[in-house]
Amino acid sequence: MDPLTQGMLGAALPQSTIAKSTSAKSAKPTTHSKYQVLLAGFLGMIGGMAADLDVLIYSKTDPLLFLEYHRQFTHSLIFIPLGGFIIALLAHGIFRKRWHLQFWQTVAFCTLGYATHALLDTTTSYGTMLLWPFDETRYSWRIISIIDPLFTVPLGLFVLVAALRNNVLWARLGLAWALIYLGAGWWQHQNAREIASELAMQRGHKPIRLEVKPSFANILVWKSVYETKDSFFIDAMRVGIAPRVYEGTSVSKLNVKEDFPWLKGDTQQAKDITRFTHFSNGFTALDPKNSNRIIDVRYSFVPNEISALFSIELRPDAKPSEHVQYKTHREKAREKFGQLWHMLTELSAKQ
Repeated sequence: MDPLTQGMLGAALPQSTIAKSTSAKSAKPTTHSKYQVLLAGFLGMIGGMAADLDVLIYSKTDPLLFLEYHRQFTHSLIFIPLGGFIIALLAHGIFRKRWHLQFWQTVAFCTLGYATHALLDTTTSYGTMLLWPFDETRYSWRIISIIDPLFTVPLGLFVLVAALRNNVLWARLGLAWALIYLGAGWWQHQNAREIASELAMQRGHKPIRLEVKPSFANILVWKSVYETKDSFFIDAMRVGIAPRVYEGTSVSKLNVKEDFPWLKGDTQQAKDITRFTHFSNGFTALDPKNSNRIIDVRYSFVPNEISALFSIELRPDAKPSEHVQYKTHREKAREKFGQLWHMLTELSAKQ
């Protein structure tokens, strides 16, 4: 998820765990007690965002290194106590004197915030190594977009009100909203998968694999990708309100020997194809617009199109030790958003 959402959920959990003071009403509240929900939220927010510091692991010569380490060890469940402790060590010196926090409190707030990060990332489609180093599978529930304002904005408002009013009830309402929305995403996912399966059956296909994921910033329009022996089929469907199928297109699966007959197997570019294919879980194909580019067909701004958000590009004249180039593609973003917006707002139920 985006850093703001990670921070808001990271703040909500430690805020929600604070118990109201049982001291006598006549007792003068301390500075800490007056701002305890704010402090818990701020430390939890820092912890909630911290796991994404793995983006600092990169190489100027190896453009795929960040793909291997993002959502890896910093996102592992076994790393949560250590991650929270490290963040607490860095943060405690700043807050302990003015706010009279004990170290265990700082550790608890930061660790609770840190604990939300990987689980929230798992609800998106990129995949998270929850069980690293015992298992390098990238777990993904694919029930929410990596950016979704309808999830983030209400959650952020609940966290903010909880901090301003020093009242844990609002934070708990924020957690409840997060769970309700993720539950709605799961329900939409099941419906989208059922529609995608029926569509494949109508075409006479028996998919080897079938995945559905929400399109950008919503859980109403979904992208489906299913694999047959030789091809990937990409479609979109609106689920729930005014359901509709938006049939898309297909593309041949990547065949390295046929698509790159000039590429030698012992070169770095060949090794990088293997790395990119592993990251993409095998959903790779040649870019229809560029025969030297390999794309992950699961990702596009318009859900029923093959229009990659990122790719790797090979060069026939590259030296054996040279890496591929990693490219991002954001061309015609306004036009593509218009196409997605039409799918989101169209009320016709035609199939």
